[in-house]
Parts: sequence; C-alpha cells; structure tokens
Amino acid sequence: MKETINFKLNGKPTSLDVEGDRSLLWVLRTDLGLTGTKYGCGMTLCGACTVVVGREAVRSCQFPVREVRGKEVITIEGLANGDKLHPLQAAFVEHGAAQCGYCTPGMIMNAYALLLKNPKLTHDQIIMGMEHNLCRCGSHTRIVQAIESASNKA
Repeated sequence: MKETINFKLNGKPTSLDVEGDRSLLWVLRTDLGLTGTKYGCGMTLCGACTVVVGREAVRSCQFPVREVRGKEVITIEGLANGDKLHPLQAAFVEHGAAQCGYCTPGMIMNAYALLLKNPKLTHDQIIMGMEHNLCRCGSHTRIVQAIESASNKA
C-alpha cells in the first residue's frame, strides 16, 4: 500500500507516494534518479549503499523508506556545495582513495557520519568505524589516510 513519505533530501523538502516497505536504496536510485548510492550485496554487509539518515550512517539496501519520514537524508550527491567538494570528498581525491570508485560513495558517507559525531577521529577510531565498509580493490590504506586528513582539518 502506498504511503506519503515527507522528508528532507540533501537539504530539500521531499514528498513521495511510495510503498513504505520499499528499500531506501531503490527509491533513491529509481524514483529520484540519485545513482551515487550503489547496490553492493543487498544484505547490509558491504556498505556500498550507505547514506546518512538523521546524522546516522544507514545501509539503504534494507532500510524501509517509511523510516525516513520526518528525517533528513543525505546522499553523496548532497555533500558538495555546488562545484565545491566537501572536505572529505576533496581528501579522497587528494589521497587517491578511490580505485574503481564503486565503494567510494558508501565509504565517504560512512566517514561523514563518523565525523559528524567526532570531528577529531583517531586512527584507531577510523579503523573501527570503517571496518564494515568493504573495498574490493584494496584501497583501505588510502581511504583511512583521506579520513585522517579530513579529520585533522576539521
């Protein structure tokens, strides 16, 4: 049964008539055309689908869209300010933290949520906070360096 879901998406009020149990991932990608959020495993294990809902990193592949009602959702498309990259995105570029780039949006959004909670993360906090986001290309060292760099600039 369709429901009206009102929420803020990347800073803009959004209203959708949608099946409330549909995953946020497919609503973002299919209904709203925001394809930065990736489908990885479909089981919340890899982190490719990570977005921020109410300042928390969530795996959108299994997150029912009805759960965003009245909340703010931020996707990778919502981080940059026009043509100016978010400092975390700029750090990923600076440190070559993306190899194939498939996991990168989920990595950045997970790191963004970590930095919202603690803008001055230690190396160990980054390792622990990012351990469930998988990179098949093996860019983890550069990813951690990028997050450390962004954290040091905060």
